Amino acid sequence: MAKIELKQPVVEEISAQIKDAQSAVLVDYRGLTVDQDTQLRKALREAGVTYKVYKNTLMNFAFKGTDLEALTQYLEGPSAVAVSKDDATAPARIICNFAKTAPALEVKGGVVEGIAYDAVGIANIATIPSREELLSKLLGSMQSPITNFARVIKQIAEKDGAVAEEVPAAEAAVEDAPAAEEAPAKTPVEA
Repeated sequence: MAKIELKQPVVEEISAQIKDAQSAVLVDYRGLTVDQDTQLRKALREAGVTYKVYKNTLMNFAFKGTDLEALTQYLEGPSAVAVSKDDATAPARIICNFAKTAPALEVKGGVVEGIAYDAVGIANIATIPSREELLSKLLGSMQSPITNFARVIKQIAEKDGAVAEEVPAAEAAVEDAPAAEEAPAKTPVEA
């Protein structure tokens, strides 16, 4: 009974981390060097992602009844979990990019916004840009037409300025021309 009491705080810690999580990715970290593991942890920490190694049985208890319950099938061998509460694609993106330089890092599966994915699905999610990148692309696409419109208006204004300088010269030429005879004014016909 003492073992259960010692494990309960760890299960509660895992439960607290996965509560309100946007995403979680489960990995097998075997074969990573200490330097690679340090680099991975640093990259995840900078993105606001929590990365921790837990015993599979404790993760199994914590995942039960949550969106992450689908990950229990991947709880074999050494496992670490990367959890993000802010950016849904950050764990997948960082881990998959890091795995390109550290092939020993193996993605087992993950849950993104309540939907479970296998390793291939997580690799596909990793290709989705971050929220900030998407927002900057959206802003750029919104600014482009406005910038083009402003450029056209400026060109028209500059052109009209050149025409406005030419108009007084044209009016002066008309005033200098002999006046044409005026036709008599017509009166309206009364019914």
